[in-house]
Amino acid sequence: MKEENSIYEVYYDEKADFLEVFFGESSECTADEIEEGVFVRRDQKTNKIKSIEIFSFKKRAQILKEILKKVKLNFPLEIGV
Repeated sequence: MKEENSIYEVYYDEKADFLEVFFGESSECTADEIEEGVFVRRDQKTNKIKSIEIFSFKKRAQILKEILKKVKLNFPLEIGV
C-alpha cells in the first residue's frame, strides 16, 4: 500500500535550475509563494501539500529539506548540490 503523501514524482530541469516534487495523485490546487522563488501547491479541498516548486534550486536546496521536515515527509534521496 502506498503512503498517502509518498513521493510520486520528482522533476528537475538542469538548464532552468527548476525542481518540482509532486506528492500523491494530482488535484485542483492553489499555490503560495512561501519565499522568493519557492512555491507550495496545496489541494483545494484537503489543504494537503501536492507539490513543492523551487526556482534557482542550486542556491535554495536547503529549503526543500526544511519544508519536508516541517510537514514530516521523508525524502528518499540525498539532496546535494
